[in-house]
Amino acid sequence: MVATPIGNLADISLRALHVLGLVDAIACEDTRHTQALLRAYGIDKAGGQLIALHQHNEAQAAQTVIDRLRQGQRVAYVSDAGTPGISDPGARLVAALLAQQLRCVPLPGASSVTALLSVCGWVEDAPEGFVFRGFLPAKASERERAVQALSTETRAVVLLEAPHRITALAAALASLGSRTVTLGRELTKQFEEIATLTAAELPAWLAADPNRQRGEFALVLHPRAACADVPTDTRVLELLLAHLPLKTAVKLAADITDQPRNLLYTQALTLKQGADAQSESGDR
Repeated sequence: MVATPIGNLADISLRALHVLGLVDAIACEDTRHTQALLRAYGIDKAGGQLIALHQHNEAQAAQTVIDRLRQGQRVAYVSDAGTPGISDPGARLVAALLAQQLRCVPLPGASSVTALLSVCGWVEDAPEGFVFRGFLPAKASERERAVQALSTETRAVVLLEAPHRITALAAALASLGSRTVTLGRELTKQFEEIATLTAAELPAWLAADPNRQRGEFALVLHPRAACADVPTDTRVLELLLAHLPLKTAVKLAADITDQPRNLLYTQALTLKQGADAQSESGDR
């Protein structure tokens, strides 16, 4: 499993270059992309030495890799960018290899996850470490529920997002108010940009410059422990829900905090479900 650059072609290891030149075949997410990458490093592989293995055919193509390994061939796998198996194809291939008791060796390298974590300064506030969440659901209601679930996470959370959904993600994260977010755009590439700001400020920051909505994104949601106070909207909802029906509490909370009503509604459901679960536990 060979990690390849996420942008800057210089971010390739000597070991990766050696292995890619040595192997009999390379399984890859996109054969055209990989062929161009190999040529950039002066590595020549015939078309028959490249095996297409992507998210739509990974289970079937894994058998092709297994067959070649059984024949004594040496096979490498690369995704289009970064480390395979992390929000990229490769995990199913590894599982299939292990099921056949075939050896799988990692060749570490570039990763947007560790690259952004290294420059966001989360360690002191999160001794428990971090959690990799990757891409949140594309559907708005599911994404909002996922964000509310992250609102109580005490560890740093790493998210990934595509350019066509970054504004929607920013809008959902805005409900977390003063929670700190570090955003990395086009990491290691020519127009790399890294910004640390509050979740509430993120939508306006993106809107201030159309270029900020271009490219691939990685985000670190800093741990809740870094925020000394419970967000105002959460506290308001808790107080109102203790005395009013859910819809009424949400309407009043929206008027008081000026937060979007749909986000407050999702947050209120989460708070109510937590309170109900605690009550049921107490009854037992």
